Amino acid sequence: MRHALLPSPLGELTLARDERGLVGLWYPDHRGGAPADLGVRDDAAFGDVAAQLGEYFAGERTAFDLPLAPRGDAFDQRVWAALRAIPHGAVRSYGELARDLGGPGHAQAVGAANGRNPLSVLVPCHRVVGADGTLTGYAGGLWRKRFLLSLEEPAPEAAGRLF
Repeated sequence: MRHALLPSPLGELTLARDERGLVGLWYPDHRGGAPADLGVRDDAAFGDVAAQLGEYFAGERTAFDLPLAPRGDAFDQRVWAALRAIPHGAVRSYGELARDLGGPGHAQAVGAANGRNPLSVLVPCHRVVGADGTLTGYAGGLWRKRFLLSLEEPAPEAAGRLF
C-alpha cells in the first residue's frame, strides 16, 4: 500500500492505493479518519489522481478514469456503484437510491453505506441529498458537500433538480 498527501480547495487530501487501485481519499477532518497504516508515503505514485482532481476542481472534468478498489461488504459495493452512476451535476435522495437498489424501505442503510464511502469526490457521495432536497450528512462536513455541489451545478438553462 502507498499513500500521498495532495493539496486541494477542500484541504489537504490523503490518498491511498494498493495494487488493484485507489482504496481511499480522506479530508483532514474526515469523520472516522484515514486508517492508521497506509503504508509508505509516495506522492509521485499519485500523479494520475492529482491530474484528474486538478481538472475536476478547475471545472474541466466531469468523470474520473481511475482504477478504484474501495473496501466494503457486498451491500456497500452496490451502493458505491450506484453513487458512481449519478451524473455530474445531478443529485439523488437516499430513498431514490434505495428504490434503485430494490429496497425502498432501506434509505437508512443506503445512508450508512454512503457514509462509509472511502473514496470521497471520486465516488460522488456528495450527490446524495435528503428527500426534500436539503443537504444532509457528509463525512467531510456540509461545507465541502456544498462546495462540490456548487462546483458541479449545471448552467441555469440545463438545470433540472437542484439542491
